[in-house]
Amino acid sequence: MVSFAGLKNQYERNWTSLEIRPSRLPDANAVARKALNGKATYQQIERLTGVPWYFTALCHYRESNFNFDTYLGNGESLHRVTTIVPKGRGPFATFVDGAVDAFRVENFIGAQDWGIARILFRLEAFNGFGYHAKGCNSPYLYGGSTLYGPPEARAGKFVRDHVFDPNHVDSQLGTAVILHAMMALDSSITLDGGPQFAGRAEPEDDAASTIVLMQQALNKLGANPPLAEDGISGPKTRTAVSQFQQQNGLSDTGLLDAATVAAITRAAQTGGSVRSGELSHVLKRLEDLAQIMRGGAPQGGTPQGGIPPVIIPPSTSDPISLFERLFSLINKTTPMPGPVTPTNPAPVDQLKQVVDLLSTLLSKGGKPALGQVNGALGETVGKLLDGKKTALGIGGSLITALLSSVTASPTAGGITGLLGMIVSAVPGLGQFAMPISLALAAWGVLGKMEKWAQGTAPPPKPMT
Repeated sequence: MVSFAGLKNQYERNWTSLEIRPSRLPDANAVARKALNGKATYQQIERLTGVPWYFTALCHYRESNFNFDTYLGNGESLHRVTTIVPKGRGPFATFVDGAVDAFRVENFIGAQDWGIARILFRLEAFNGFGYHAKGCNSPYLYGGSTLYGPPEARAGKFVRDHVFDPNHVDSQLGTAVILHAMMALDSSITLDGGPQFAGRAEPEDDAASTIVLMQQALNKLGANPPLAEDGISGPKTRTAVSQFQQQNGLSDTGLLDAATVAAITRAAQTGGSVRSGELSHVLKRLEDLAQIMRGGAPQGGTPQGGIPPVIIPPSTSDPISLFERLFSLINKTTPMPGPVTPTNPAPVDQLKQVVDLLSTLLSKGGKPALGQVNGALGETVGKLLDGKKTALGIGGSLITALLSSVTASPTAGGITGLLGMIVSAVPGLGQFAMPISLALAAWGVLGKMEKWAQGTAPPPKPMT
C-alpha cells in the first residue's frame, strides 16, 4: 500500500536536490509568472478552504493551463455539469466556487500539513504512483529538471494506460519545477505549513483504509483492469467506481460516497450487484413529502386542500436538496432556483453521507437490514427518541457550534476554561458531532411532517 510515511524522505531528498535544466528555465519562469498573475483569486480560495494559494495554482496549471473558465477538479467547463470524474459536479458560478468543491471532493479541506513532502505527495496522487515501480521519477513532478531524463536520471513515460515506454522523455514541465520557479519569483512562498500537532492524521490518511477495502472489493467483483490496492482514489479507482455505480443504479460520480461504499460492500459480500430499488424508496418518500408541502400530493394522489402552494424548483434525487427545501418551507422562505451553495459546506456534505448511508442500508420493503437483536435495539432507541429528535438535534447542533468556536486556553477560568478543556480533550469535535446532530434534527422534522401529512400527528396538548 502506498503511504505518505513511506515516501516522505524521498520527496524531501528530491526537493533538496532539484535543479531546473538551464534549457528549460525560461519556460519554467514564464509558467511561474502566469501562476503569480492569478494569486489574488487563489488567495480567495485559500481563505475559504485553508489550502495554500500556490498549491491551487499548481493544480490549475495541471488541469487547464490557468484557464479560469474551468472546473479545477478536471478541467471541464464551469458552466456545465462535469462528465468525467469527478462526474456530476456543477455548474458553478465562479472559478472559486468550483475550486472549493474540487478540494472538498479531494478531502483537502481541513488538512494541516502543507510541507513540501505532503504537497508533492498530493500532486503525484492525482496522476498515480506507477512510476515508483519503474524506478523512474514522475515527470508529472520533475519534468524539466535534472531529476528526470538523461543524462542525469532515468527517462520513461506511461504513453497510455498500462503501457510504459522507458525511452520516452516527457516534454511537459513538472509541478515541482513550477513551484521551484514560483519561489524564486515570490519570496512569500515559504513552505512552512507543517502540521500543528506531530503525528496528526491528514484527511486523506483517514480515508485510505476505506479506499483499500473498496479497491479489494472491486477487484473481487472483477474490476478490469485490476486496481492497485494502494489506498489512493486515483483515476483508475474512480473509473472502476463509476462503472460500478452505472451497473447498480447509483448516481454516477466516480466518488466513494457513503451510499457507494455501502453498496460495494454489500455486493462483495453477496457476490453480485445490489438492487437499485433498495436505494430509491427513501428518496421517493422524500419526494412525496416535498410534493405535499408544495400544496399538491404524492403521485397518484389528490391535491391537499387548505395548504397554500409554494413555488419550489423541480426536486432532484439529491436528499440534501430535498432537506434544504423542506427546511426552507418550515422557515417560511422560498428557496432560490439553482444549486444550493452553503457558506460552510462541510456539515451538509457530512449530513449527505449520513443520509446516503442510511438509505442504502435500508432493505426492500422498508425494513432495516439488521438481525433480530440489532433490530430490537433500533426499535427501542426509536421509541425512546420519539418526540424528542428535533429538539435534541437542534440543541446538539447549537452546542457543537459553540464548542467548536471555543479556543482552549490554559489560563482561562470559569465556563470558558471548562469549554476549552472539553474542546482540547475531543479533537475534531464538530467533524463528528455536527453531522449526527443535523441528521437527528432532519429525522425529527421529516417524521413530524409525515405525521401531519398522514393525519396521524397527536392532538395539541391542552393549555392549563
